[in-house]
Amino acid sequence: MSTPNNKRPNFLLIVADDLGFSDVGCFGSEIRTPNLDKLASSGIRMTDFHTAAACSPTRAMLLSGTDNHIAGVGVMSEQKEHDLARWDVPGHEGYLNLRVAALPEVLQDNGYHTLLSGKWHLGLKPEYNPDKRGFDRSFALLPGCSNHYGWEPQFGDGMIKHFERIPPLYTEDGKLVDLKPNTANDPNGFYSSDFYVDNLIKYLSERPTDKPFFAFLPFAAPHWPLQVDKLYRDRYKGVYNDGPEALRLRRLARLKDLGLIAQDVIPHEVVAPPETEWSTLTDEERELSARAMETFAGMVEKMDENIGKLLKYLERIGEADNTFIIFQSDNGAEGASYEAAPTMGNSIMDVVNRFYDNSIENIGEHNSFVWYGPRWAQAATAPSRLYKMYSTEGGIKVPMILSYPPWTKARGGEIVNAFATVMDVMPTILDLAGVQHPGKFFRGRDVEEMRGKSWINFFENEKQSENATTEIHSTDDPAVGWELFGRAALRKENWKIVYMTPWSYGKGDWELFDLSKDPGETRDLSEKEPAKLKELLELWEKYVEKNGVVWGSPVSEVEVKVPGLERKDVIGGDPLDDTRAWMPHRGHCKD
Repeated sequence: MSTPNNKRPNFLLIVADDLGFSDVGCFGSEIRTPNLDKLASSGIRMTDFHTAAACSPTRAMLLSGTDNHIAGVGVMSEQKEHDLARWDVPGHEGYLNLRVAALPEVLQDNGYHTLLSGKWHLGLKPEYNPDKRGFDRSFALLPGCSNHYGWEPQFGDGMIKHFERIPPLYTEDGKLVDLKPNTANDPNGFYSSDFYVDNLIKYLSERPTDKPFFAFLPFAAPHWPLQVDKLYRDRYKGVYNDGPEALRLRRLARLKDLGLIAQDVIPHEVVAPPETEWSTLTDEERELSARAMETFAGMVEKMDENIGKLLKYLERIGEADNTFIIFQSDNGAEGASYEAAPTMGNSIMDVVNRFYDNSIENIGEHNSFVWYGPRWAQAATAPSRLYKMYSTEGGIKVPMILSYPPWTKARGGEIVNAFATVMDVMPTILDLAGVQHPGKFFRGRDVEEMRGKSWINFFENEKQSENATTEIHSTDDPAVGWELFGRAALRKENWKIVYMTPWSYGKGDWELFDLSKDPGETRDLSEKEPAKLKELLELWEKYVEKNGVVWGSPVSEVEVKVPGLERKDVIGGDPLDDTRAWMPHRGHCKD
């Protein structure tokens, strides 16, 4: 665990929101991300890194080193209130619970200065805010989404009927912050990606220099609403005029050229209603849809620009070579939406139709509210199956860049294909910091131990360093499971089982895949390999018992509702997966 001058390393965790596997340049994108590309060229890219299928469960796993069903987000807070009795069990509180010792808490107790600037999504109440979970300084977006320009017109008197109370959006060090919305496209006004980075740099400049730092930078971008200055949006004008399938094919070809996927990979087919094919849309609908994608691309480029600003600051203060940096997405690309209820009230379309202008020229402005739909999402998750909210590879396999000079300086640009999970990050950081996890008791309370596995041995063993295909998780390690909304999966080595209902794009029974030969999850081997299926199902039962998963009969018996939407709109059915449902003149965002 050597570090420059034997100093303890700093840590910087950068998390993008709803970024797809191929949405940055070094992972095959046409979107300009020179700063992330540079980070990857001096670091390594991990191609088999997994998160949860949605943002708050991933954040709980990242900051606890354990399963989301242990850490409190076995169900997302946005859904829990609709079936309180079902979710009234430990691990399903809807916020980062006290059964875990949070990473910033542990580091704080061991001499680190801990900072957060960005999206929290792990608890709205004051007692669940970042300042209560180990952050010395924090500026937090509390719910799952917000207007990127800070404009929330639905909180005015005209829409107050949609709220029991105005929910808190932003806090700094636990105190409510009333942002001034940027309605004039002021380059010095509030824009989420700009503000979060500038604020983190401010925190770093004010830090005690006798302590190493842990900095958490969770962007709200490129999560909907898709909003960015036209300067960035218009750099992609015309790039997407041939539609999402053409983009998907270009991305797949580029991924192969970069060596990030196999030449003979069979990508999963796009799952969306046939009437949403690009060729069936009107000229106006195609123009509006392409404009949404142009805006998304501009958001990613803007995020990258801000990451570059932060990396240059670390170089300027002489901390770049002593900082462990991770860049990742929190889940797969967003083909649908689930987190608007806390900020958009009981009828999302009422808010969109009353306040927002989704005309072609206005898309991207503070008063536009759009997203891009399932076909564009699957262009970004290809060759994987589906997207965010699904425990298929498209929902849980994300781009990941690691830069830490003691590990990566001699391996710059290398691709690591070893399976890893977001739960591994905390044990890795604690090992590098020379800090022991507290075990089963912490700050006067009982806590759970970590489930993730440190990467120390993988990266510091010379023999393993020469072979990037050596596994992080050995055959003796426990199987890794996923579950959200009854969509379940479990992986042991290269074998994976998946359960989804028919109305959720599954078959209503367990499917079995060999990911070493079929990363796209296109060939169900459950009938051909019954012994392997039985083995993994037994491991699934152990996973459920060990992690306290509320499973039972999957989502088919549970009404997963979002205010303002019918059940068919929420998961897997028309019109949520209808491209036309995202057309701006039809409201464009229906969360």
